[in-house]
Parts: sequence; structure tokens; C-alpha cells
Amino acid sequence: MKDGEVARLLSLILRHEPKRIGLTLDGQGWANVPDLIRLAKRAGKSFDLATLRRVVETNDKRRFTLSPDGLRIRAAQGHSLPVDLGLPAVQPPDRLWHGTARDNLPSIFRDGLKPGRRQMVHLSADRDTAQRVGERHGKAVILAVEAGLMFRDKIPFYQADNGVWLVPSVSPAYLAF
Repeated sequence: MKDGEVARLLSLILRHEPKRIGLTLDGQGWANVPDLIRLAKRAGKSFDLATLRRVVETNDKRRFTLSPDGLRIRAAQGHSLPVDLGLPAVQPPDRLWHGTARDNLPSIFRDGLKPGRRQMVHLSADRDTAQRVGERHGKAVILAVEAGLMFRDKIPFYQADNGVWLVPSVSPAYLAF
């Protein structure tokens, strides 16, 4: 498999459908690396340990995390499965950003930002990253999120291993253009 194919497979398996290849994730989203490689091969998706490590190290969005001993792997964020990443609540910057498609604005300004299929809403530390995220969904609109105010209002924030900011939801009161 090419690196991009492996990355897409890892995103699917580690974030959404581990059972597709018969893989089991623990409560924090970790999978055993030898099991992952063996089960992927059995499912017709063959790659080796060197390829896996290269994909983890070179993925531009740093979507995957290897344990320090290299024996376990998980997605950094974006799970639709219930997992507890074990991230501590941390104080965010005063402002974070969210990129979305223009078509989503009516529901966002009515209901706020919701995680949808994911466990958490994903926010970016800078406008450029939010722009790239939003462009995946159509004509991008960038929303400012008053994260400092949310934090002062006791709403917990988490930062994934890859730097993405995570929050359970964002009320419309904390959004601006």
C-alpha cells in the first residue's frame, strides 16, 4: 500500500471502524501495533512496520500517535467511537478558529458548533489552518471562537497530541466572524 492509502486506512480504523478488520481498541483508543499490521494484512491491506512508522512521522496533520515504546498506536483526535484520550483540561488561547462551509452557517448560528459524528468539536489555533479545514467542506467560512470566555465560564478545553483544540460544543454566544 502507498503511504496515503495507509494513512486513510489508519484514520478509518483508529477513529471510526476498528471492527472492519477485527481490531480492538482500548478505552483510550490505543491499538496493539503487531495486531493492527497482522489484521490489516488478513483484510487485504498489507503494510509493514517501517511504512507505519513513516506514515506516523510524516503525516502532515500528525493524526496518529505511537506510544513511547512503539508497541501501540492511536488516532490523535477525531474519533466517532467513545474513547477517553486521557487529555488534561488546559487553558486555551483567548481566541480559536473553526473552518466550515457557508451552507452550515444557519444551523451553527442557531445551535452552535456540535461534534456531529465525532466526540468533540475541533478548533484551530490559527486562521490558516481553519481555512484549510473549512475548504474540505465547500466554500470556507472562518468563525472566531471566544475560547478565553468559554474557559472562564468553566467549559473544558483539551489539546490533542497534534495541537488540535477540542471542546464538547460551542454555543452561538461564543462565535463571531
